[in-house]
Amino acid sequence: MKHLLRLETVADLLSSRSNGTEICLVDEQIKLSWTNLFEKSRSLASGLAELGVSYGDRVAIWLPNRAAWLISFFACAQLGAIAVSINTRFRSAEVGDLLGRSGSKLLIYWPGYKAIDFDGILSQCSSEALDKLEKLVLYKEDDFSLPDSIAGKPVRAFSELLSRPQIQNSYGKSESPCIIFTTSGTTKAPKLVVHSQRNILNHAYNVKAQYGLTSNDKFLLLPPFCGVYGFCSAMAAMVSGARLILTPAWNAAGAADLIETHSISHLTASNEAVSQLFETRTAEQPFPSISFIAAANLNPAHANITALGEMKAVKIVGLYGSSEMQALFSLSDRESSTEARGRAGGYPASVLAKIRARDPETQKLCDVGQAGELEFHAPESCFVEYFNDPIATKNAFTDDGYFKSGDLGSVERDGSFIYLARMGDTLRLGGFLVSPVEIEELLQEYSSVASCQIVGVKVGGAIRPIAFVIARHDAEINEADIIKYAAERLAKYKVPVKIYTVGEFPTTPSANGSKVQKNKLREMAEYKLSHFPVEDDSGL
Repeated sequence: MKHLLRLETVADLLSSRSNGTEICLVDEQIKLSWTNLFEKSRSLASGLAELGVSYGDRVAIWLPNRAAWLISFFACAQLGAIAVSINTRFRSAEVGDLLGRSGSKLLIYWPGYKAIDFDGILSQCSSEALDKLEKLVLYKEDDFSLPDSIAGKPVRAFSELLSRPQIQNSYGKSESPCIIFTTSGTTKAPKLVVHSQRNILNHAYNVKAQYGLTSNDKFLLLPPFCGVYGFCSAMAAMVSGARLILTPAWNAAGAADLIETHSISHLTASNEAVSQLFETRTAEQPFPSISFIAAANLNPAHANITALGEMKAVKIVGLYGSSEMQALFSLSDRESSTEARGRAGGYPASVLAKIRARDPETQKLCDVGQAGELEFHAPESCFVEYFNDPIATKNAFTDDGYFKSGDLGSVERDGSFIYLARMGDTLRLGGFLVSPVEIEELLQEYSSVASCQIVGVKVGGAIRPIAFVIARHDAEINEADIIKYAAERLAKYKVPVKIYTVGEFPTTPSANGSKVQKNKLREMAEYKLSHFPVEDDSGL
């Protein structure tokens, strides 16, 4: 059932619970009630305003999953400012790029986190990238002397700003842009994706309803706030009144302990993280308090996570999301088969969402079950714009207002959809659109293959699949045997014509982990084939 949204702004959400004494957030030893969170965010907003932050200004948040991250976001939203989320794994080129293109006025960060040299990273950023940056706000959890400046920018303490009197008025509106996320950017500079307060809340309420979250639930947040996966999970927990449990850095054993200590009912994570959680416990039913886990299929080596969940008496469902559409846009049906729950896609959280697929060559809409580029009409979750890029924003939508996702998938008769792959990774083999995941998962079933990536390269005048594999436990990779294994199980046009063994795949960091750079693998394959050609006997 569609939710009845009465809260239009982040300030509405906070003020509606401002007298609440129940604990809403646990951050290691820190426990915050709704009243604490409301008051701290309004005090920080006052402090930020003293530093010159006003409506429409950008404030970069370079923090791990700490209460300070949410307090900073809520403070910005009440001022009508825009939070710019920066991954703590980013270094000078990436940080400088985001600060420069967003024109951030302030940067909030924790210089002591994980012994990372954040100050040094800033100092390595170009002067052009830091041109609009006026001040640095340093968060700290231990005693250290506050320098007067870093990278030529004056410094203020986060704790000092928290001591300011609370602002009395909120300036954020429902249509106000409130946060900027980045796209993956595996082949080019990431786009800056802007979301409004209204759609952040709309989407959070829809996710709450789809999850079945209530104020009695306990939600463990594992993905980082800096990406939509972590942020949208947190907002769904906040609007439901569920208690949100934070941990700043991923540690499987520590996360498993938190599940037991807090009787966690819900969590979101990557399939790899869920697998690592299970490895920490030997019991047949290790986490009985969990209702279900929404797992993002980010690592092909752990594609069997739903089946593993069945063995551990934990129901796991697949999902779909993007920086533009927000995370948890859809979930698989919890009552469907293990195989169906393992697919990315599912049913949209919003009843207003419409989905279709378009053939990338003919540009005609696809029939039910036919693969094409997924297009979404999602008025309750879609982004406002790419920051300062009107051309890219216009090109992202069809003439009738559907967002062109760049993802390959199909729409099913029951209203669900299936995500298959990024269009840039999709292969046109033998005249058919083929998801590389299908071939990758099959090769990973072979005893000596731990992980596999498939790219398409021209061989003998046709695009053919090339495999890059990582050996399992130093096993020997026998190329001929693996190709024979694939040929017995796949259509001829899907069988790799060459297999290369590598120690690791080239990756680029993202908010939820590293993403494989298929373009780099494609270049490697083209280089190798140019020096050592192979015969293509497929007859294609």
